[in-house]
Amino acid sequence: MNQTNLHEPVLLQESLDFLNIASGKKIIVDATLGLGGHTEAMLQANPELTVIGIDRDQEAIDRSKQRLEGFGSRFIAAKGTYDQIPEILEKLEVSEVEGVLADLGVSSMQLDFNHRGFSYSQNSPLDMRMDPSQGMTAAELIEESSISELAYIIKTYGEEKFARLIAKNIAGSHFETSEQLNEIISAVVPQPHKGHPAKRTYQALRIAVNDELGILESFVPFAIEALANGGRLVVISYHSLEDAIVKNAIREASTSSAPLGLPVELAEHKPILKTITRGVFRATEQEISRNPRSASARLRAAEKVQK
Repeated sequence: MNQTNLHEPVLLQESLDFLNIASGKKIIVDATLGLGGHTEAMLQANPELTVIGIDRDQEAIDRSKQRLEGFGSRFIAAKGTYDQIPEILEKLEVSEVEGVLADLGVSSMQLDFNHRGFSYSQNSPLDMRMDPSQGMTAAELIEESSISELAYIIKTYGEEKFARLIAKNIAGSHFETSEQLNEIISAVVPQPHKGHPAKRTYQALRIAVNDELGILESFVPFAIEALANGGRLVVISYHSLEDAIVKNAIREASTSSAPLGLPVELAEHKPILKTITRGVFRATEQEISRNPRSASARLRAAEKVQK
């Protein structure tokens, strides 16, 4: 299978437009590199552009390097979580960037390659780590969690109304494969259930295993700080928990911190961002029909107005 055909980037043209990268010598951070689809399009759009691609998944980095080798030094790969953007930029001796893009959630590569264990639709080992070299697997998390702990994870991160029932039947158990887990969940979840009965549980386990929300909470302020004046932040999220974190961080940075009644707004109280999108920007029906993974995508964009 050709790796460049594995993943159609979500909201691709919209991301490029909101990042404002059509011309000029600029540095952009692709904070969630994946297979490099967004990065490739950015590098093709502007021959003066340099993209720093960050990913914690070494497999993604290796495949992206191969895909993007024709761009030479204009593509720089960095291994790490996207909240490590300050350390990565410091190591590269980059003081500020003109844009940061984050396409959140699980990548298509991780879903499509069944040895990674992210998908309930393929029988595979229950791993779900975005960096397979470290941390606890989903199977280990289930086996080592109490019913209450697992119910909290599934309810909070999966927004699953049958969280307690599912946790009661799987907590402390050892599962070798996703098929084994699917059988138990399908047997205990009342029917009819919208979508696959295990869908929300898989989302919850993946988020917990990879500390996705904690990393995201740290990332957004770091990304805003890294932007030059006029630099753009574009974030694509896929569920309400992610979007709420992004929305709140952008709103806080876009709001004056001046106390009520202060006659003059001091410089330190002025907003450092201005929002570009009104609410969220969503994929068109045409894109959704072509790429079903874009159906839940929500894009927010903002611009740095003062350093």
